[in-house]
Amino acid sequence: MKTSYVTDLLSEQNITSFFLVHEKELRNTREGRAYLRLELGDRSGTIEARMWDQFEAAAKDINRDDFVKVQARVELYRNRPQLALIQLRLAKPDEIDLADYLPHTTADVEKMFAELRAYAESISNPWLKQLVLGMIADPEIARCYKRAPAAKVMHHAYLGGLLEHVISLCGMARRVATHYPELDVDLLLAAASLHDVGKLEELCYERAIGYTTPGQLLGHIVMELETVTRAIDKIPGFPAPLKTVVQHLLISHHGQYEFGSPKLPMIREAMVFHYLDDLDSKLAAVRVALASPSGDDEWSAYSAALGRKFLKLDEFLKPTTPAVGDSSQQAEPKPQPQKPPAAAASAPEPVTKPAKSEEPGFLRKLFS
Repeated sequence: MKTSYVTDLLSEQNITSFFLVHEKELRNTREGRAYLRLELGDRSGTIEARMWDQFEAAAKDINRDDFVKVQARVELYRNRPQLALIQLRLAKPDEIDLADYLPHTTADVEKMFAELRAYAESISNPWLKQLVLGMIADPEIARCYKRAPAAKVMHHAYLGGLLEHVISLCGMARRVATHYPELDVDLLLAAASLHDVGKLEELCYERAIGYTTPGQLLGHIVMELETVTRAIDKIPGFPAPLKTVVQHLLISHHGQYEFGSPKLPMIREAMVFHYLDDLDSKLAAVRVALASPSGDDEWSAYSAALGRKFLKLDEFLKPTTPAVGDSSQQAEPKPQPQKPPAAAASAPEPVTKPAKSEEPGFLRKLFS
């Protein structure tokens, strides 16, 4: 069984462990020397691995999505850990526990799916309600919905991540519609429930999270447009204008052409939903960056998804307590205001002319 996870690996460490093959390719150095390059992973992350000698048999027998047992040394290459493989073989079925290799939501999937159904039941528009309830009641859609990630890398990239993302969006839709009463909450809930159903087919997630061939060729926006349109066409009397609105919500939810949307959001609810979706996905990426191990006390690991690091605000704002006896860290005592000596109750206050070194009169009044 698995003993070492990717996030546990230390430089100059020798390991023997099991991994899932995410990528495999034969490469050549500039000098023409052939080697085997693999991307290996487990539920904690992925790591690049290279094998320089006697890799021909492994290259022939091992493919993507295979489980392997490796003997390797952890090395640093361009400040990133990398495995130098010494031995490599296919793992036996009884050596593998799938839970070690695919990250999974910590939330209760069945409870989240019940929440999704409750949000669908709350939709007032009868056509939208029938559409959403009908789709999530489909056994195959329900099975995939409970397992699918929301993305391969960018956000919620773990089993159950899509459902977690959708539930979050439904909650946000309700809150924003309360704040902006001109918004149609039914359209927002329908968009949240259906905007990523194409990912059920775009992504594969039985062993490693990756893309299916149709997913690579079409993308989830095209795929979900087809899926939802077929579902709408099975509902007798579904209003044609409402069908167009639903289709627009789907194809515009990425917000910009360069992000894959065929159209910009041109309906109020479409624009709002794009920003909700963008916010939820970005905050999920920030959450991952802050939770990832980092050698810096105040800064997160670098987020490739967002192109930056994030300040660990709790650490940055944590009050510092000076060490006992460290005079350089001790605060200087505040100066105490000086009061004139008390005089006898019966004695009149003497009228004297202040010396040049005394405080001005308004300061005497202030501190006396």
